[in-house]
Amino acid sequence: MLYIEEFDKEAHLDWIVVNDGVMGGRSRSRIEVLDDGTARFSGTVSLENNGGFASTRAALKEPAPSDIAQIAARVKGDGKRYSFRIRTSGPFSRVSYKMDFDTQKEEWTTHEFNLADFIPTFRGRTLEGVPPVEAAGIREVGFLIADKQEGGFVLFVDWIRGLK
Repeated sequence: MLYIEEFDKEAHLDWIVVNDGVMGGRSRSRIEVLDDGTARFSGTVSLENNGGFASTRAALKEPAPSDIAQIAARVKGDGKRYSFRIRTSGPFSRVSYKMDFDTQKEEWTTHEFNLADFIPTFRGRTLEGVPPVEAAGIREVGFLIADKQEGGFVLFVDWIRGLK
Protein backbone atom coordinates (compact mmCIF):
# COMPACT_ATOMS: atom_id res chain seq x y z
CA MET A 1 0.00 0.00 0.00
CA LEU A 2 1.18 3.51 -0.85
CA TYR A 3 -0.09 6.51 1.05
CA ILE A 4 -0.70 9.13 -1.63
CA GLU A 5 -2.29 11.62 0.77
CA GLU A 6 -2.95 11.66 4.47
CA PHE A 7 -4.09 15.01 5.70
CA ASP A 8 -3.05 14.28 9.28
CA LYS A 9 0.61 14.43 8.20
CA GLU A 10 2.48 17.72 7.96
CA ALA A 11 3.94 16.88 4.55
CA HIS A 12 0.66 16.65 2.66
CA LEU A 13 0.41 17.53 -1.02
CA ASP A 14 -0.14 21.07 -2.27
CA TRP A 15 -3.80 21.18 -3.30
CA ILE A 16 -5.22 23.81 -5.65
CA VAL A 17 -8.72 24.50 -6.98
CA VAL A 18 -9.65 24.78 -10.65
CA ASN A 19 -13.22 25.86 -11.28
CA ASP A 20 -15.26 26.68 -14.36
CA GLY A 21 -14.05 30.29 -14.09
CA VAL A 22 -11.25 29.22 -16.44
CA MET A 23 -13.97 29.26 -19.14
CA GLY A 24 -16.18 32.05 -17.84
CA GLY A 25 -18.28 30.10 -15.31
CA ARG A 26 -19.15 31.27 -11.81
CA SER A 27 -18.66 28.19 -9.63
CA ARG A 28 -16.58 28.67 -6.48
CA SER A 29 -14.72 26.22 -4.29
CA ARG A 30 -11.92 25.84 -1.81
CA ILE A 31 -10.01 23.10 -0.10
CA GLU A 32 -8.77 23.36 3.44
CA VAL A 33 -6.93 20.99 5.75
CA LEU A 34 -8.79 20.72 9.05
CA ASP A 35 -7.43 20.24 12.55
CA ASP A 36 -8.91 16.72 12.71
CA GLY A 37 -6.53 15.50 9.96
CA THR A 38 -9.01 15.58 7.08
CA ALA A 39 -9.57 18.01 4.23
CA ARG A 40 -12.79 19.76 3.26
CA PHE A 41 -13.46 20.47 -0.42
CA SER A 42 -16.52 22.74 -0.53
CA GLY A 43 -18.20 25.45 -2.51
CA THR A 44 -21.02 26.20 -4.92
CA VAL A 45 -21.54 24.89 -8.43
CA SER A 46 -23.17 27.47 -10.72
CA LEU A 47 -24.57 26.83 -14.18
CA GLU A 48 -24.35 30.53 -15.09
CA ASN A 49 -22.24 31.50 -18.12
CA ASN A 50 -22.14 27.86 -19.29
CA GLY A 51 -20.37 26.85 -16.10
CA GLY A 52 -20.98 23.81 -13.99
CA PHE A 53 -17.89 22.35 -12.35
CA ALA A 54 -15.54 22.76 -9.42
CA SER A 55 -12.41 20.73 -8.82
CA THR A 56 -9.38 20.33 -6.62
CA ARG A 57 -6.14 18.60 -7.50
CA ALA A 58 -2.60 18.02 -6.34
CA ALA A 59 0.60 16.94 -8.02
CA LEU A 60 2.31 13.90 -6.53
CA LYS A 61 5.71 14.57 -5.01
CA GLU A 62 7.13 11.44 -6.67
CA PRO A 63 5.81 8.94 -9.22
CA ALA A 64 3.61 6.12 -7.99
CA PRO A 65 5.15 2.64 -7.93
CA SER A 66 4.47 0.66 -11.10
CA ASP A 67 2.80 -2.21 -9.20
CA ILE A 68 -0.19 -0.14 -8.02
CA ALA A 69 -3.41 -1.63 -9.43
CA GLN A 70 -6.01 0.42 -7.55
CA ILE A 71 -6.53 3.81 -5.98
CA ALA A 72 -8.64 4.01 -2.81
CA ALA A 73 -10.09 7.10 -1.15
CA ARG A 74 -11.93 7.47 2.15
CA VAL A 75 -14.47 10.30 1.93
CA LYS A 76 -17.54 11.71 3.65
CA GLY A 77 -19.95 13.45 1.33
CA ASP A 78 -23.24 15.20 0.97
CA GLY A 79 -25.08 12.59 -1.09
CA LYS A 80 -23.86 14.01 -4.42
CA ARG A 81 -21.84 12.37 -7.18
CA TYR A 82 -18.15 13.22 -7.58
CA SER A 83 -15.31 12.11 -9.83
CA PHE A 84 -11.93 10.95 -8.66
CA ARG A 85 -9.43 12.09 -11.28
CA ILE A 86 -5.93 11.15 -12.36
CA ARG A 87 -3.59 12.92 -14.76
CA THR A 88 -0.48 11.28 -16.15
CA SER A 89 2.79 12.29 -17.73
CA GLY A 90 3.75 11.78 -21.36
CA PRO A 91 1.83 12.36 -24.59
CA PHE A 92 -1.55 12.12 -22.85
CA SER A 93 -0.74 14.52 -20.00
CA ARG A 94 -3.75 16.74 -20.81
CA VAL A 95 -6.14 13.78 -20.51
CA SER A 96 -8.01 13.37 -17.22
CA TYR A 97 -8.84 9.80 -16.30
CA LYS A 98 -11.95 9.63 -14.11
CA MET A 99 -14.03 7.34 -11.96
CA ASP A 100 -17.39 8.60 -10.73
CA PHE A 101 -18.65 7.72 -7.27
CA ASP A 102 -21.68 8.52 -5.16
CA THR A 103 -21.40 9.72 -1.59
CA GLN A 104 -23.62 8.90 1.35
CA LYS A 105 -24.72 12.00 3.23
CA GLU A 106 -22.69 12.40 6.43
CA GLU A 107 -21.18 8.88 6.20
CA TRP A 108 -17.55 7.92 5.75
CA THR A 109 -17.15 5.52 2.82
CA THR A 110 -14.13 3.98 1.14
CA HIS A 111 -14.07 3.75 -2.65
CA GLU A 112 -11.61 1.49 -4.49
CA PHE A 113 -10.99 2.21 -8.17
CA ASN A 114 -9.18 -0.21 -10.51
CA LEU A 115 -6.71 1.71 -12.68
CA ALA A 116 -7.84 -0.33 -15.70
CA ASP A 117 -11.41 0.99 -15.28
CA PHE A 118 -10.63 4.73 -15.36
CA ILE A 119 -12.31 6.56 -18.26
CA PRO A 120 -10.14 8.97 -20.30
CA THR A 121 -11.71 12.41 -20.76
CA PHE A 122 -10.79 15.84 -22.09
CA ARG A 123 -12.88 18.89 -21.16
CA GLY A 124 -15.79 16.68 -20.15
CA ARG A 125 -15.81 14.49 -23.25
CA THR A 126 -14.98 10.78 -23.20
CA LEU A 127 -12.03 9.90 -25.44
CA GLU A 128 -11.51 6.81 -27.58
CA GLY A 129 -8.19 5.19 -28.45
CA VAL A 130 -6.35 6.44 -25.37
CA PRO A 131 -4.22 3.91 -23.48
CA PRO A 132 -5.27 2.99 -19.92
CA VAL A 133 -3.66 4.51 -16.85
CA GLU A 134 -0.25 3.13 -15.95
CA ALA A 135 0.60 3.55 -12.28
CA ALA A 136 4.15 4.79 -12.86
CA GLY A 137 2.77 7.59 -15.06
CA ILE A 138 0.42 9.06 -12.44
CA ARG A 139 1.41 12.66 -11.73
CA GLU A 140 -1.74 14.24 -10.30
CA VAL A 141 -4.85 13.23 -8.35
CA GLY A 142 -8.01 15.15 -7.57
CA PHE A 143 -11.76 15.42 -7.16
CA LEU A 144 -14.38 17.10 -9.34
CA ILE A 145 -18.09 17.84 -9.02
CA ALA A 146 -20.05 18.54 -12.22
CA ASP A 147 -22.98 17.01 -14.13
CA LYS A 148 -25.31 19.98 -13.52
CA GLN A 149 -25.31 19.47 -9.74
CA GLU A 150 -26.05 23.12 -9.07
CA GLY A 151 -25.77 24.48 -5.54
CA GLY A 152 -23.64 23.99 -2.46
CA PHE A 153 -21.47 20.94 -1.94
CA VAL A 154 -19.02 19.53 0.60
CA LEU A 155 -16.70 16.53 0.38
CA PHE A 156 -14.44 15.57 3.27
CA VAL A 157 -11.35 13.51 2.41
CA ASP A 158 -9.55 11.39 5.00
CA TRP A 159 -6.92 9.75 2.82
CA ILE A 160 -5.99 8.55 -0.70
CA ARG A 161 -3.97 5.35 -1.14
CA GLY A 162 -2.53 3.23 -3.89
CA LEU A 163 -3.19 -0.51 -3.59
CA LYS A 164 -1.33 -3.41 -5.18
